[in-house]
Amino acid sequence: MPYFDAASAAPLHPVARQALLASLDEGWADPARLYREGRRARLLLDAAREAAAEAVGCRPDELVFTPSGTHAVHTGIAGALAARRRVGRRLVHSAVEHSSVLHSADAHVAGGGSVSEVPVSSSGAVDLADFVREAGVEGTALACLQSANHEVGTLQPVEEVAHACREAGVPLLVDAAQSLGWGRVEGPWSLLAASAHKWGGPAGVGLLVVRKGVRFAAQGPVDEREAGRAPGFVNLPAVVAAAASLRAVRAEAEEEAARLRGLVERIRVGVGASVADVEVVGDPVRRLPHVVTFSCLYVDGESLLHALDAEGFSVSSGSSCTSSTLTPSHVLRAMRVLSEGNVRVSLPWGAAEGDVERFLRVLPGVVEGVRAALGAPSGGAHAAAPAGTSLVVDALGKRCPIPVIELAKVIGEVAVGGTVTVLADDAAARLDIPAWCGMRGQEYVGEVGEGRYVVRRVS
Repeated sequence: MPYFDAASAAPLHPVARQALLASLDEGWADPARLYREGRRARLLLDAAREAAAEAVGCRPDELVFTPSGTHAVHTGIAGALAARRRVGRRLVHSAVEHSSVLHSADAHVAGGGSVSEVPVSSSGAVDLADFVREAGVEGTALACLQSANHEVGTLQPVEEVAHACREAGVPLLVDAAQSLGWGRVEGPWSLLAASAHKWGGPAGVGLLVVRKGVRFAAQGPVDEREAGRAPGFVNLPAVVAAAASLRAVRAEAEEEAARLRGLVERIRVGVGASVADVEVVGDPVRRLPHVVTFSCLYVDGESLLHALDAEGFSVSSGSSCTSSTLTPSHVLRAMRVLSEGNVRVSLPWGAAEGDVERFLRVLPGVVEGVRAALGAPSGGAHAAAPAGTSLVVDALGKRCPIPVIELAKVIGEVAVGGTVTVLADDAAARLDIPAWCGMRGQEYVGEVGEGRYVVRRVS
């Protein structure tokens, strides 16, 4: 069964498995102890730290292992903000950061701090000038920017931002979870966080790097382990496996990136050619080599994922109908793109070309099946109607894509120049109705009152 969700968790790399099993026998003792077993464990820990530091491009004593990438982000943000409290309490981050950054920002606001969220383009990238301007505002204690987006694969201008932040005297924390397996994060960043299960290491291991000279005050109870930044007994076998797998994937990264980039480009082109009313999102050039994301009009994301699963494909989605919050992904919202029928394909190391080709063969029929089950309209022609007519579609209590489907069914019943008002209380409608207008060549007038979306027929 093809697994196409490596951006969530990559399959365990063979080197990680070997290192994990070997270190279970050799690395079970406390590395802080001076007896033989402790010294052996300490050697393993030191070697893992050196290997990880080499991959990151930092000094070994700047890097600590944490229980997860999320823990690394939370610890890094809290410690950097606390150390610069006299400078100010302002935190800057992009609108498409991982939820771990957003949750840290919420906690910071609850504690009396302030946050500035920098918007992104429709490709998911921040504008360099906008981000630098916000980071340079007086009182800014910390800026956060991911190296690559976890949902659409877009790369951020981290190196340029890092240089600008250094000139402004503002530390920059980089969430490198999605990109570290592919290469170093360039530039004079101050802090970096990553997660081993994104590159084929075991779950439960994160990295936090704090450069020498960066002010940092660890928050919460601390002990003598991991420089006081990750208290508790380190999971040494998992740490050893994480470092070993990072070194292994880096050795293969250039060749594998080129291969996967070709397969992803095949998906980007193939989806657009074989599936009607689809929007491929994310930057087409400045992106991770293994991630492609697209959204299908008139499709329920959850039904689409279940149908693909039945065909043997494991993919993920940012559609609201696949989330527990019933709201579209904050990344898709920030990009202002279609959210319904959203699919993220993230290919793992070694993904087979034949599996990608079969996915492209299966996808059109799966999409059409979901659309048919929802009663979605087919074709784009609209019949003429008496001039000046207008309609109201009551889609309250119905989740997308139903409000959009209902709009598509009745737009032909109003004359060119006439309007359709859609009443919808699903938050996804705020993205999907304007997106439908753009794809169908109609005019989105706007949201006139809460949950009242007005569309004018122009063709």
